[in-house]
Amino acid sequence: MSTLTKQDSFSSLIEAAPKNFESVRTLAKVSYLAQGLPAVKAEEYKFTNISKKLEQKITDFSPALPFAVTAEHVKSAVYEGFDGDILVFANGNFLPELSAKIEGIEVSLLSEKSELALGSIAKPGKDAFAALNQATFQDGIFISVPKKAQVEKPILLLSFDQANGGQLIQPRVWIEVGDLSEVTFIDQSISLGESSYFVNEVVEVKGGVSSHVHYYRIQNEGKNVIEVSTIEADIQKDSTFNSVNISLSGDMVRNNLNLNLVGSNSEGNMYGIYLLNGKTHVDNHTNVDHTIPHAESNELYKGILADQSRGVFNGKIFVRQDAQKTNAFQQNNNILLSEDATVNTKPQLEIWADDVKCSHGCTVGQLDEEALFYLQARGIDKLQAKGLLLHAFAGEVLEKIKTESFREYCDSLIQERLGSKF
Repeated sequence: MSTLTKQDSFSSLIEAAPKNFESVRTLAKVSYLAQGLPAVKAEEYKFTNISKKLEQKITDFSPALPFAVTAEHVKSAVYEGFDGDILVFANGNFLPELSAKIEGIEVSLLSEKSELALGSIAKPGKDAFAALNQATFQDGIFISVPKKAQVEKPILLLSFDQANGGQLIQPRVWIEVGDLSEVTFIDQSISLGESSYFVNEVVEVKGGVSSHVHYYRIQNEGKNVIEVSTIEADIQKDSTFNSVNISLSGDMVRNNLNLNLVGSNSEGNMYGIYLLNGKTHVDNHTNVDHTIPHAESNELYKGILADQSRGVFNGKIFVRQDAQKTNAFQQNNNILLSEDATVNTKPQLEIWADDVKCSHGCTVGQLDEEALFYLQARGIDKLQAKGLLLHAFAGEVLEKIKTESFREYCDSLIQERLGSKF
């Protein structure tokens, strides 16, 4: 159980939770109370002592209330070149008055969908924070993409966060994508102010047969924000799920990404870049579960770490006994730019089938001195040469973003960071 001295405050939060989704909340409550928050020696949180961080930073264990967001806030926050539809949130609460009416796509509050099997994809028994969210979330958003819909423009999930006194923000999102459909989501959160608060997000994605989902996420919140993000997707027959996660800022960030390949010829792709400085701590935990034959997963996460920042990567690939003809590849590469920067990396494979192609690996090192010398020998100064090499290193992940305007936006953020801090 947790050593967090204020855990009773979370228990009080559970008791004060809304009464809808009663059976779903009860299951999560039992699960959370059985697990408690991760203890210091918990294997899954071995290098990320988030319980201690919460004890230090969170002073008010009440849900953060929505606040006034204006059209000007939205206009100034949307990156240049964006062409799509926007769904706006304040402290995890959906704001329909500032959000687009997307033709052909149903968007509603979770409280209007009491029959939903919340937690059937992101099961609360897997993680205490997923259980905490399911037991105590105030409301959330339901998004349904109909069968055969080809949504050409991306949907931006734009969240504004502002919570004084160290409060909790718990977004909850359920996405259904119909058979033969394709859609792109961009998940972006913006901090208003520099106060500490705790974001505990859960996103469940239910993909249809022959569906294609692209889910891009950028984390660039305030330096005092503590965040746990859990995204889990069921991937059906002949379907793909493409994820790109970019982490740039925060105090302590934990990203849980879980893909369940439950249909033949399904494909899950997981890509990420974490570009860290200061004392930012980012932990990427990924899980790919191959349960059926003829499925493929690809994973590439890259880290660039400076100052006293810390990165953690723990990637797990499970190949079940019946999942013959599986192709699964996993790689984590890191560059340390400071003697005080730290990375802990642990790629893992657990294979019960015998007719598979699987590989994994990781690297931790510094910039290639020979490549640096090569560029300098051709008249490029050392700082610029260093930036070019780091940008090329990150570019392998950025090129996985198919939405051109978002790719260019992320590229500009990374170039700015490399030029100013590295």
